[in-house]
Parts: sequence; structure tokens; C-alpha cells
Amino acid sequence: MTTSDPVQRAVRKAPAAPERRATVAEWLAEPEEKGAELIHGRIVYKAQPKPLHALTQIKLGEALGPFNCRPGGTGRPGGWWIMSEVDMLLHGEGVRPDLTGWRRDRVGKMPEPGPDGVVTERPDWVAEILSTSTASRDLDDKLRIYHRAEVTHYWILDPQNRILIVYRRTPDGYLFVRGASAGLTVRAEPFDALELSVGFMFGDDEDEPTETENP
Repeated sequence: MTTSDPVQRAVRKAPAAPERRATVAEWLAEPEEKGAELIHGRIVYKAQPKPLHALTQIKLGEALGPFNCRPGGTGRPGGWWIMSEVDMLLHGEGVRPDLTGWRRDRVGKMPEPGPDGVVTERPDWVAEILSTSTASRDLDDKLRIYHRAEVTHYWILDPQNRILIVYRRTPDGYLFVRGASAGLTVRAEPFDALELSVGFMFGDDEDEPTETENP
């Protein structure tokens, strides 16, 4: 049944009020342990990491340890600041990558939060570890956020399938550089000064047999 009442017709056609966007202050007020991020004006939460996710995060940090120091030294190329779970504000989006890296030749001092409690220095590399609840966000929303922020290198680690995916930024989007599975030893940019065991990143012991990937 239709109505000829112009007031009723106007009410029915009135557009829905736009969803209120959360502020940076509201995001930063969230408890640390909730792992909140501010994505497209909405506060979203990272799930509490399961053991395999947590182990991958720790082992990736260990694998990249030779880079996380001043340049120089036998077997330690250095040249990077590498940190885990740093709250960053990039082009108005609040993110907390699993691991983040800054080149020391570009960022001479260790990145620190500003007065509002968040780091704003653009990183040169980020890595996200996939989980069931956040995989679509890491592969879509955050990929676009990092590209817009001009993050040169983006790594995805998939613990469930034990795969490393390496991306490099181009003006049009991220270029797939390589994928590598556990059991391989690779040189993966921007850390290609050393061979890295993919399996080690997923918790394999150092003496697990590996195969060097052909360049």
C-alpha cells in the first residue's frame, strides 16, 4: 500500500545518517592488550595471537636480528631499526603491524612516539602474520594503507601454510616479488644481504634441512 502523504514519503526517502568516524584519541584510549587499530574511521581489534602466530612473530624477529643494529660486523649487516607491535599513524589510519622496520640511513634515531603517544615516522618495511580473523584486513585494507603511506616493502607470513610472500611497492600498487615455502633458504628483499631460512621463521629448528632457492 502506498501513501500520498508528502511527509511520509520524505521520511521514507531520507538517507541514513553517515556512520560516525572514531577519532585518533579514541583509538589511543583503547587498552594496550586489545590490539586496537583505526581502519577507515572504525576501531577494529587484532585477535589474541595463537601459539603458532606468536611463535612466527618471535622467530621472524630472530631471523632478522643481524639487521637490527648499526651497520657493520661479521655476519651482521645491520642498518635497521626493527620492532614489533608499534602503534603508528599513517595518513590518518592507526595500525599496529606485527613487525616494522626503518632504515637507519634514512631515520638516524630510533623512532619514538610523539606527544600523542603514537609513531608517525614512515617505515620502510612492514610484516604481517596472517590469522583467520585478520587475513582479509592484512591482504586488503592494510595493504592499501601501507601503499598509500609509501612503505617500500611488505611481507606476508602465512603460518598455517608456512609460506612467505614478499611485495615491493610500485606507483600502481604492490608488486609480487616472490613466494617461498618452508624448507627453502632465500634472499628476500630488503634483507637479501643474508640467506634466510623460511622454515626457521615458522619455528623449525636451525638444523632442519633446507634447500637454497634458485635466484
